[in-house]
Amino acid sequence: HYGSLVGSRACAQMAAAAWGSGFLNAVLHTATTFSLPLCHGNAVDQFFCEIPHILKLSCSDASLREVWALVFSIFLAFGCFVFIVVSYVLVFRAVLRMPSEQGQHKAFSTCLPHLAVVSLMVSTAMFAYLKPPSILTPSLDLVVSLLYSIVPPAANPLIYSMRNWELRDSIRTLLEYTHLQQIHL
Repeated sequence: HYGSLVGSRACAQMAAAAWGSGFLNAVLHTATTFSLPLCHGNAVDQFFCEIPHILKLSCSDASLREVWALVFSIFLAFGCFVFIVVSYVLVFRAVLRMPSEQGQHKAFSTCLPHLAVVSLMVSTAMFAYLKPPSILTPSLDLVVSLLYSIVPPAANPLIYSMRNWELRDSIRTLLEYTHLQQIHL
């Protein structure tokens, strides 16, 4: 019933806000990092170029630029976080008002896995960018960046497809067949 509750204008405004704020944040960080002179080489010890790792390669003191970019990012992330929390409060209120217990279960089975994935992404990203320098290790950085950049997008299709009974039964049958094949070998 999402389309009947939220009009197309509200959907367009939310999409425009998400795209616009993401673009503005990316332009700010790109302009900030590309204007820095690099004197410690140009190889980043990660699987993608994250801003803190690029700032380590800079010759100049980038602390003021980093603070302003971080303040903007925190402001933007806080706004997104508040929007997500308010949205979930409204969703949970609507679900709890449903007369059917089966309908409530179906709605919660959709919302809770999504909330878990969003929580994983937000908590690991916050840890990655706000951790103290005393616990800075390349292997920890790599694990944390994998957790917030790879796991949530990979988990979403799995979580939502596991609600599909046919897919779940097919996977169960495949696993049982594989297990039986291993026993006979």
